[in-house]
This record gives sequence, C-alpha cells and structure tokens, in this order.
Amino acid sequence: MRNPLPFILFVLFAVAGYFAIHPSLEEPTRLFGYIGWLLAASFIASIIRIAPQWERALVFRLGKFHAVKGPGVFTMIPVFDSVRFVDIRILTLDIPRQEAITKDNVPVTLDGVIFLRVSDPAEAVIRVQNYQHAIRQYAQTALRDVVGAVTLDQILADREALGKRIEEMVESEIVGWGLEVAGIRIQDILLPEDLKRVMARQAAAEREKRANITKSEGDREAAENLAAAATTMATSPGALQLRTLQTLDSLGGSAANTVVLAVPVDVMHALQAVPKLVDIAQEQKRGERGPVSLADGFLRSEAKVEEPVELKQTT
Repeated sequence: MRNPLPFILFVLFAVAGYFAIHPSLEEPTRLFGYIGWLLAASFIASIIRIAPQWERALVFRLGKFHAVKGPGVFTMIPVFDSVRFVDIRILTLDIPRQEAITKDNVPVTLDGVIFLRVSDPAEAVIRVQNYQHAIRQYAQTALRDVVGAVTLDQILADREALGKRIEEMVESEIVGWGLEVAGIRIQDILLPEDLKRVMARQAAAEREKRANITKSEGDREAAENLAAAATTMATSPGALQLRTLQTLDSLGGSAANTVVLAVPVDVMHALQAVPKLVDIAQEQKRGERGPVSLADGFLRSEAKVEEPVELKQTT
C-alpha cells in the first residue's frame, strides 16, 4: 500500500461511528446513518495524502495543473483533484546496444548508461509524454552520430570524452523539459573477432620490438664494458696475470674441479719473445743497429709481451 494513512483514518472513523451509532438491522434509521457515516469517513480520509522525501506530487484540479505538493502531508479535494507522483532522485537509464560505423570504417557495437534527474516535475510531466523513453531515444541517436565522427583509436583511448560529447548533444535537445543530465558513460565496446586478433598481433609485435631494443642496448653496454676492461689489461702488464689467478681461484673452489696448466706462464712468455730475438739478431747481422746482446733483446721483448695462459678444465 502506497499511503496507509487514509485507510487508517477510515478504520478509526468506522470504529468510532460504530460505537457512537450502534447500527442494527432492526433499526433501519441507525443502519442508514452508519452507512452515511462510513461514506463521510471515506471522503475525509481520501483528502489527506503523503509524498515521500524523494517524490513530488503534481495536483491536477479538473484536469488543469494546480500545484506541486510535497514532501510530507498535503491535502486534496477528492473527485475534483487527481495526483501524479514524480521521483526526483537520480535515475539510471540504459542505452541499448547500438551498432555504428566509425570514421575509419570499422563496425563497433556500443552501449552506455544515462544518469538523469528531474529538476522540474511539472515541466517533465506536462511537456513530455514519457521523458525516460524520450531521452533514451535521443541518447541512442547521439551515440551513433558521435561514433561516426571519430576513429576507433579515439573511442578506445578516451571513452570519457565520447560520453561528454553525447551528453552535450542530449542536453542541447532537452532544454525546457525540466530534466538534468548528470552524466552519460560508455560501458562496453564490442569489436569484430578478426579485428581483435589483428590488434592482439599488433600488441605482441610492439612488445617484441621493445624487448629487442632493450636486449640490443644491453649488448652494446656489455661490449663497451668489455672493451674498456681489455684496454685496461693491455696497458697494465700484470693485469692479465692477476685475472688468471682470479679465474683459477674461482675454479678451484669446488672439489670436483681439477685445473691443469698445460704450459707455464713463464714458458709461454719466453716462446713469444723468441721471434723478437730472431729479429734483433738479424738486425745485428745487417749492421742496422749497434751490437746488442741476446739477453738485452730478451729483456726488451719481455716488457712488451703479454702473458697468455692456456687453461684446461676437467670435471
């Protein structure tokens, strides 16, 4: 029951009249008097109406708009007045799914939601037959128009801007309707399956490109660091030998590894100096230089030759 107050008043009047009149079938006068009392109680009870806080009552007297009542208790004249209640809370209306063609000729299916509020109940009821249905139709038309003017990338990138444009178009059409659009939002965007697969391949290709770029940058930085390390070792005669000792130390940390030096470092160093000693001897024969002993030549070559080491690892 929408408004229990009239019924409660009618019951109270009926009970009070019963105890006051004491109707009986043996006394028709009292019986007809009690019936008249009930009719009067029904008339009085129907005068009082109640409008909840979230509603407004439009009173029409003899078919003509009279006043807006509520919220709370208000009175009306039975038979002469009729009342229509209007909800002024924010209403949520669904925009049915619409299939449209974007600016770049891509078919998409969209749906949305409208947040609507009645700001002037009299205008909303008198000027529009069914304002909810009317604004839903306007939103559907605006949705198709806006989608046809933008590309698919714009729709996917900024749904909020798309809803704002639809909201502006709808607000321009409902001026004077007594309605206020709180917002229009796009919910779902459905794309063809083949287009989804193409977009997935594109996303995978973009990720692979970024991965390759990152890997190549890492290789370049590693190569630069290795080149700098090689330059440092080349300029420091003892750096390579220290590196060799570090490698041997790391390999000998496990009992399962056995490191065998095929040729001692000093022997390799001496063998690399032999060609230079031969060149020095030939120069002495040709007389291009003064007399130089083999020991001096060996010392000169020793200062310039690095110390390569061959390692053999067995497990």
